[in-house]
Amino acid sequence: MASAEDVKKLAALARLSIPEDKLEARAAEFDRIVAYIAQLDELDIRTDATPQAPHLRNVFREDGEPTAAATWTEKLVGMFPRRDGDHLSVKKIISHD
Repeated sequence: MASAEDVKKLAALARLSIPEDKLEARAAEFDRIVAYIAQLDELDIRTDATPQAPHLRNVFREDGEPTAAATWTEKLVGMFPRRDGDHLSVKKIISHD
């Protein structure tokens, strides 16, 4: 059975904040989830003694005329929030908090 301390540790790993008064309820939910997943142990999965790799083949597309150079450049550049000369800037999405 999961304890409130276990839930705190899992929440910290997932970067979630769970109020103290909800810890016991989340521990019970966690136990139900683990019990549900444990049902997979009851499955009868038989494996063939000599498994074979699936047949692989290459899939090629038809070669066509390439798009002319710079056809989409201005449209793509217009989608960026900022431009600094030849550099395109986007919002920072990675933080090291």
